[in-house]
Amino acid sequence: MKPEQTIRIPVECRGVGLHSGAPVRARILPAPAGSGIVFHRTDLEGFQVEAVSRNVARVSYATSLMKKGVLISTTEHVLSAFIGCGIDNAIVELDNLELPILDGSARPFVEAIRRAGIRKQRRRRTYLCIRRELELRDGDKFIGIYPADTYSVGYTINFPHPLVGKETLSVDLSDGNYVAQIAPARTFGFLHEADAMRQQGLIRGASTENCVVLTRDGLMNPPLRFADEFVRHKILDLIGDLALVGKQILGRVVADRAGHAMHTALVSRILRDRTLWEEATLEDALTKPASTHDAVPQMI
Repeated sequence: MKPEQTIRIPVECRGVGLHSGAPVRARILPAPAGSGIVFHRTDLEGFQVEAVSRNVARVSYATSLMKKGVLISTTEHVLSAFIGCGIDNAIVELDNLELPILDGSARPFVEAIRRAGIRKQRRRRTYLCIRRELELRDGDKFIGIYPADTYSVGYTINFPHPLVGKETLSVDLSDGNYVAQIAPARTFGFLHEADAMRQQGLIRGASTENCVVLTRDGLMNPPLRFADEFVRHKILDLIGDLALVGKQILGRVVADRAGHAMHTALVSRILRDRTLWEEATLEDALTKPASTHDAVPQMI
């Protein structure tokens, strides 16, 4: 039996928001079984915003949640770390509106979770088990999810830059690959877009300390952590966005040039159509093995 899990003791991370540039303290605390991930704004009398699809508010350059006008911004990295570390229940206290960007990856959150320790809880974990495929397309962008007995993610990106170009990677999260292969991958951006983004009120906290910055033909801050760090970070973001289904997933996800808007649209469509999935424990899910579908795109 796979039980739900939370952290053992509170743990803290401090930094600035990527887009707001505001200083913020994030404190992660244990939470009761069955409670999921819940953000608390301590600067607003502890107002609570649950990390679920119905609270998605903004998906431009980051994923933000909102409830009754209270915003929680740039949630994808910490939610990705929770999925990668197998954390089902936690409270995340913030004293500002945006999660700290830290080093631009999920690794600092993973390290914080490991410092806190992981505690098994007296409740069986149930999974969102994909039983029917779903595909979304928007021009040359694509995302799909398919039945599978594990959770795996494949992603393709294509940027006209000599250090990026076309990158493709597939990762099976059931193999414990997340911590070493995905969590360290940092967010990235293009120097020539920075002024326009700042005029839109974005990336006010961005720097070479928390973002891989691409010039016209190179990097401002080498070296890369992986030769294909860019697509690895896209997988990191996708895992965090799909966490908004509210459960660990059993299914295969394939994405091509997607982004936060398509990631969260997939979550919304999944949850709206109850024929696509069922909720089951791992043991029960594996008694109904998922069939391999011939239509899974062969880009991965």
